[in-house]
Formats: sequence, C-alpha cells, structure tokens
Amino acid sequence: MNRRLIVDGLAQSVDALAEAASLGRTLAPDIDRIYFVAHGSANRAMQGFQYWIEHFSPSIEVRRYFPSEFIAQDPVRLDARTLVVLASKSGTTPETVAAAEYLKGRPCLTVGFTLSGEAPLAKLTQRTFLAGETSESFVALFMMMQALVGGLMAEKDAWPLLDDLLASLAALPDVIADAAEGNDARALADARTFQHDRNLYHVASGPGFTPAYVFGVCILMEMLWMHSYPIEAAEFFHGPFEIVDENTPLILILGEDPSRPLMERVQRFCQKHTQRLMIYDSLDMEMRGIAPSIRPIVAPYVLQAALKRLSEHLSDLHGQPLSTRRYMWKTEY
Repeated sequence: MNRRLIVDGLAQSVDALAEAASLGRTLAPDIDRIYFVAHGSANRAMQGFQYWIEHFSPSIEVRRYFPSEFIAQDPVRLDARTLVVLASKSGTTPETVAAAEYLKGRPCLTVGFTLSGEAPLAKLTQRTFLAGETSESFVALFMMMQALVGGLMAEKDAWPLLDDLLASLAALPDVIADAAEGNDARALADARTFQHDRNLYHVASGPGFTPAYVFGVCILMEMLWMHSYPIEAAEFFHGPFEIVDENTPLILILGEDPSRPLMERVQRFCQKHTQRLMIYDSLDMEMRGIAPSIRPIVAPYVLQAALKRLSEHLSDLHGQPLSTRRYMWKTEY
C-alpha cells in the first residue's frame, strides 16, 4: 500500500469540510427533512447518516433511497423544506443522474457529491462538492457528507459535537492509512486462511453494516465474484444463524455505537459454534486524532480500511484484479 496516495488523495475532501459544514448550517432553518439518494457504497454511507440523525436529532426527518426506487415511488413530500443529497463516485451512475434530472424543477433543495466537476451529476445539483482524484472515494464522499450533516444538526438541534467532528474528519486520512498499514500482516494471514472459500458471511449492526455491505457486496461480490452475504445483527437470530456450523466462515464487525450489544450477542454465539471466525473490532484501533465522542461515527470507515487490505490480498491470491467485471460497464443491463 501507498500511505501518501491515501492521505494526499483525501486532501481535497479535508479542504471541503468547513464549507460543507457551513452549508449545513445555512440550510438548516429552511429544511425539515433529508432524503439521501445513491446506489452502492454511497448509499451505505448514507445508511450511517440516517442512523446518527435518528439517534441525535429530534427535529429532522430522514429517508434513504436507491435512485431507481426513488423515481418510481415519487415521494409526495418533495417540497421546499426537503433537502435531497445525491452521491456517486463517478458522477455518471445512470440511475443517480436520472434522479437528479427528475428533481429538476422540483421545489426541494439538492446537494451533490462526486469526484469530478465534469461529471453529469455535478452539473445537475444546486450545490456540488468534489473529492477530486482519489483511491479512497468511499471515505472522501463520507467525509464531506458527514460535515454537511454535522452542520445541519449543529444549527437545527444545537448538536454540540460539530467542532470535534470537523477536527476528527481532518485527522481521518492518517487514521485510514494507519488502519491499512496496521492490518496488513493480519489481512494477509486471513486471506491465506480463507482463500479457497467461495462463501463468506459478514455480520454487523447499526452503522457497522456500512463496511459489512461495502466489503461484502461492492468488493467481494462485484470484484472477486465470491458468494458474500452481509447480515444485520438484529436479524441474525431470525434465520441466518441456522447456517452456522463449525466450518462456516464468518467476519464479525464490531463498532462503538449504541448497537454494539447486538454484535456482542452474535459474537458469543459464533464463538461457540464455528471455528472459522474473523473478528474486526474498532476498539482495537488507535485512531490517533479522533475525538472520543466521534470514534463511533468514523469507526466503520476505519474498519473498512482494514478490510480493504484483506480484499487486496484475496485478489492477489485469486489472481483476479479488483478491476475485473463480468457485466458491469461491458453489456446492457
């Protein structure tokens, strides 16, 4: 891995934090609800925003949509007091661009997040934040969107953690690099242990489901064609736990948010019933420069950085580059 590539690639997002938080403060008096609209990893980052808004804010209504569902459902509450946040790494995701087009002429406010100002999405929203060229687009978009959300809650609900949030987000690039470096040896060992498995299950709770989904679906399924399935801890004992035996490979992802006890219950069960268990716990991460109050918010992204090294080692062992696709961008679908 290249530490400078990670840190330098997130510099533009760090530079945008204050502006995003300021926009959130500016918009706060004029909105009652936020609709998050994206596909893939950006949608799962939005799942975390939804969790924390519902946890912290007594006044903001929040919804999260896949763009194609959003258009089909045609929510009736798209009024002048609705903020729609759209995100796409490439800014060319057809469904997300279509959602932005669908919103043109609607009274709602729109803010877009992408990498390049030349992308179609960047030209369709009222305000746009750009991450620039980066190998860490998932983290980059999270940082800017989280700053916007923090500013909204600070202004609308007197949320007291905005200063801690902005300082911690500015420190996050180095923390991400630390997590990738620090987990490299373990990731290689885990990859060697599990390299012949084609089925792999990931269990997480609350905001921790973000890396469980991104790692399991957006990387292992999409790029390595593994049968990789993320499971929410709250549902684990309502069906999925019946597939667990001593040979079932599982990754457990534990964060520091209020849902952690759900995962601790899953961990106790799995430690009794399978010998093939990987546990990724954010409490094991140092997170230098991250305020204690903000650790639960950024923990999923630190764990994702560690898991990313596992996927890169699996890619090497499988002889299948992470750029490999069977259908995506290659055929009509």
